[in-house]
Amino acid sequence: MPLILFAAACGSDGASTGATTGAGTGVKVTGDVGAKPTVTFPSGTPATKSSYEVIQPGNGDGIKSGDRVIVNLTVYNWDGKGNGVQGSSYDTKKPETIAVDQQIPQVLQEGFTKVKHGGRLLAVLANDSVPAQQATQQPAEPTKVFVFDIVGTQPPPLKAATGKETGESLKGVKVVSPGGDKAPTLTTKTDDKPSDKLVVKTLIEGTGPKVEASQTLTVHYTGKLWGSDKQFDSSWERGQPAEFPLSGVIKGWQEGLAGVPVGSRVVMSIPPDLGYGDQEQQGIPAKSTLVFVVDILGAA
Repeated sequence: MPLILFAAACGSDGASTGATTGAGTGVKVTGDVGAKPTVTFPSGTPATKSSYEVIQPGNGDGIKSGDRVIVNLTVYNWDGKGNGVQGSSYDTKKPETIAVDQQIPQVLQEGFTKVKHGGRLLAVLANDSVPAQQATQQPAEPTKVFVFDIVGTQPPPLKAATGKETGESLKGVKVVSPGGDKAPTLTTKTDDKPSDKLVVKTLIEGTGPKVEASQTLTVHYTGKLWGSDKQFDSSWERGQPAEFPLSGVIKGWQEGLAGVPVGSRVVMSIPPDLGYGDQEQQGIPAKSTLVFVVDILGAA
C-alpha cells in the first residue's frame, strides 16, 4: 500500500485550520537527503496541531500547487511510546508520486511549495487535519510524522495519444483517429463474433515508459458493447481524463495495458470473464464483451 495513504487517512479537503511551521514540535531529523532519515522524538505528549518544517530547502526547481511531486518518504506513528516507523520508500526502493492539490492535508499543500527539488520536508499530521465529519466516524489516529525527500516533479499528463500510427486494427471494430488532441471515434456495430480471449491492438505507439502493473494511470477512454455500438462510458465526453490504480480495475484492463508505452492508443476487446462476467453492471448486460479505445496519458 502506498505510504501516502497514511496521510490521506489524516484528512483532506482543506480541513486544517491552517499550516504552521514545525520548529516547535521538538522532532529532529538527521541524515543526508537521498538516504533514509533518522528521526528522534521529544518526550511527553505528541503534538496535537499539524505543522511542517523545511529541513533542507533544496536547490532545484520549485514546486507549485497542481504539480505531481516525486518523493522518497518515511512515515512514523508519533504515539509517545514506541514512535515506530510505519514504512519507508527507501526500504521498498519505490519513490511515490503525490499530487499537490486539495486532496492532501493543508500542511502538505503549503509545505511542498516551500521546498525545491533536492530538498527535505518534515510534516506532522495530527488529528486537527481530519475533516470534522470523518473525525466523528472514526477513532482518533496517532499523530503521523512524515519526512519527504523531493526527487523531482512528474511531467503533466499528455492531452491525447502521441506517437507513430501502427496500422493495426481489430476485426469487427472501427476506430477513427482525427489527430491532435481530439477524441477518437469508436464503432462496435458488427455481425462478427467476438473472441473469447482478450484482444489488444496498438493503434498509436507512444514513446514513453512502459506501464507497470503497480502504477496509477491517467487515461482517456471510450467504452462500448461489442455488436450493438452502445456506449456505456467515455472520459472524453466528460472532458476530464480518468485516474486510477491499474490494480483496481477489471482484469481486461490490467492484462491489456501492462507493458504498453505511455502515449499509446490501444483498442481492446474484453471477454466477459475478464470484464463483469455474469453480473449486470450499470446498464452493461451480463456476459457482455466490452470494447475500449484507450489513450494512456501518464503513469506514476
